[in-house]
Order: sequence, then structure tokens, then C-alpha cells
Amino acid sequence: MTSSLEQICVSTWSFHTLFEADKPMDARDFPEMVADRYHVHNVEMVYPHFASTEPSYVNEFNDRLRKAHSRVVNIPIDYKELWEKPSLSSPNRQEREDAIGLYQKGIDLAAAVGAPAGRCDPGLVNLDDPSLTIESYRTLAAYGQAKGVRIVVENHGSISRHPEVLVNILESAGAGALPDMGNFPNVETRERGLRLLYPLAKDLCHAKSRPQVDDLPRCVQLAKEAGFRGVYSIEAGNASDPYAAVQEILDVLVANI
Repeated sequence: MTSSLEQICVSTWSFHTLFEADKPMDARDFPEMVADRYHVHNVEMVYPHFASTEPSYVNEFNDRLRKAHSRVVNIPIDYKELWEKPSLSSPNRQEREDAIGLYQKGIDLAAAVGAPAGRCDPGLVNLDDPSLTIESYRTLAAYGQAKGVRIVVENHGSISRHPEVLVNILESAGAGALPDMGNFPNVETRERGLRLLYPLAKDLCHAKSRPQVDDLPRCVQLAKEAGFRGVYSIEAGNASDPYAAVQEILDVLVANI
């Protein structure tokens, strides 16, 4: 791999429509496909894209991963039932504990596939008093540390409009950042948010490129200015041809990293 490709990753989210098809893409095939087609050996595996978390399936995935000479950079631990719900931030203790329990399952999978990071969303946060969110992330960070998995948090959902609050939560809880170039509501918040989040990002960021929305070269420049040394994971979104969309972002990254 060239030095630039070593800093590039492809996320299964780029192909989420294929994973959600009647005959879904198989996660076990993904590392080899990415290595063969893009010469990239870093993959990001979204939790629901694993057809199973049974040991036999995970062991086969790991065997295929090794044969592709690849590694998993991160597991985005997605649960539809937690999206934009109080979950980790809920004033209801049982609701918080249920969400923590779900995320712990994803952390277990991250550990099983050798991923150094697992992304856990905060859901709806009490912006005036994020203490419950911080408490939940402290619990998850401790659990992850025992498994060798860092907890990272993305500017995902409504919290993306408030990067200062997110940074306070991460610093207070001992969690890391996963900056996403495309999740901010506008250019001004993106500039401010990336400058705040990149210093807290050790593992990866999400790279997107949508005309008139995401200025990918500018986002890479901000990463460099912040001293970011992690991986740029390609999230191509809802493209009609995800293979071509990934290649388009890959070409921009290679030219700018």
C-alpha cells in the first residue's frame, strides 16, 4: 500500500443499500472486495451488517480478514431503536442501562474482530445538563478499556449542531471523537466543529463528498492542521452506484492526504 492508502478506510455504510437488500451482501466478503477493488486494507464494519455474532461466523470473518491482509478500524454500533432517542442520556435509569447493555454487545463484537474502536451514539442530549450522558459514557469507556476497545462518539444526529457540548461530554467522560465531515448543519458549524473534534480523534474520521455540501479537501486540510493521524473512513452514503461513489471519494483523499 502507498502511504496515502494506509490512511484510508472503506465503511460498509457506503454499501448499506446492498446489505439491506433481499439477498444482502455478506460481511465476510467485504474485506477481500475492498482490498481487491480499491487496494485498501482498512475496513469499518457497521454492527447490523454482520449477519450473525455467533462465534463460528465471527471466526470465519476473522479468517477472511486475515487472508485479505486487512484490519477492522471501527465498529459503528448502530441500533435503529436508539436513534435520536434519549437512550444514554435518558433521565430514566432503566432506559439508560438498556442502552448501555446494547452498546456493550457491540463493544464485545469490536473486541472479537480486533477493532480498536467502537462508536456509540449519544442520542438526544440535555444540552443544559449533560451529566447523565457523561455518566453513561464513563461506564462504556471503562467497559471498552477492559476489552481493549476505545469508545468514540460521532457528531451524529442533533448533537452535531452543538459541537462544544459534545466536546465537553467527551473530555469529561474520557471518550474519543469520531469527526464526520458531512453531519454538520452548515459550513460555519463544520469549520468550528472539526477544529474542536479533530484533537480528540485518535482512530478515524468519516469522509464524505457531496457536491455543494461537503468540501472534502478543506476538511482534510483542517485535519492536518489539527495534527490528525488517524484513518479517513469513506462513507459514500446513498449513491446509486456505491462502488463508483467510493472510488470518487478515494481519489480525492489520495490527492489531498
